[in-house]
Amino acid sequence: MARSSFQKLKLLHVMNYLLQNSDEEHPITVNQMIQYLESNGIAAERKSIYDDIEALRTFGMDIEECKRGRVFGYYVASRTFELPELKLLVDSVQSSKFITHKKTASLIKKIETLTSVHSAQLLHRQVFVKNRIKTMNESIYYNVDEIHNGISNNRKIRFLYFEYNVAKERQYRHGGAYYVVSPFAMTWDDENYYLVAYDSEAGIIKHYRVDKMEKISTLDEERDGQEVYQALDMAVYTRKTFGMFTGEEIKVQMRFENHLVGAVLDRLGSEVFIVPDGPAHFTVRTDVVVSPQFFAWVLGFGPQAQIVGPAHVVDGMKAHIGSVAALYGPQA
Repeated sequence: MARSSFQKLKLLHVMNYLLQNSDEEHPITVNQMIQYLESNGIAAERKSIYDDIEALRTFGMDIEECKRGRVFGYYVASRTFELPELKLLVDSVQSSKFITHKKTASLIKKIETLTSVHSAQLLHRQVFVKNRIKTMNESIYYNVDEIHNGISNNRKIRFLYFEYNVAKERQYRHGGAYYVVSPFAMTWDDENYYLVAYDSEAGIIKHYRVDKMEKISTLDEERDGQEVYQALDMAVYTRKTFGMFTGEEIKVQMRFENHLVGAVLDRLGSEVFIVPDGPAHFTVRTDVVVSPQFFAWVLGFGPQAQIVGPAHVVDGMKAHIGSVAALYGPQA
């Protein structure tokens, strides 16, 4: 049999065909592989297919043989990512607000190529992206990449920062001037992606929503604020900063009904010290960045949660409740 000009690619085609089309429920026969190779201009005999399969096994591919009736078939038994892991990745991508609809669809298609076409259909069935809330900033990928460049190269970055007005138009903060900061970390909070950076001018750590950053570039200037960042425990920082709202950090005491212990540990961390307070309540004392978002978190539990102290934080909660109540007028 004459050798095809594509003969050197034969082994790669066999590997690709098995990866794309086989799984435990869909084994591939030798005849199917021969037909596939012929469709790609490659002649093959049965014995050479067996040799190729053995070579791929030696290379490290987990290829199993099975019998369905009188027919023998082969399939890839294990992969870098198993199906449950891919489902987890798809769930993470589709639920991420900072990834646009367009990028979400593109990423999920790429994830589907990591399994067989048959399993990919199972992944596709679980995708519900259409009506999810997503960012409108298509440059999010490049933002993340440029920020990581600044971090890895120990350089400052500059960027424009914007908010949306009622016409859904971008309004640039800082008078439209560039922000210049020393980037140190990326963190996830309240379904949004944030940059944690040192602001040299203010002399403090600040955070910025990545999907509201634009025209990011790395500067030649080295980062500063290393000592301030190294003294910062990121896990603690994100736990006590509600919705990444800035404010004064204060040690606050709160009282909750006992059944809320799970919700409190989820938010404040398992290390928080819980003190029983009678048969039905407990108290916690922890550092919190006091902000309207923090007040809203406590109010979400209704009369089952209460800020006990210090007095000025209690007064702040009263003022917050009063300002919200005023929007709805006097009670009838």
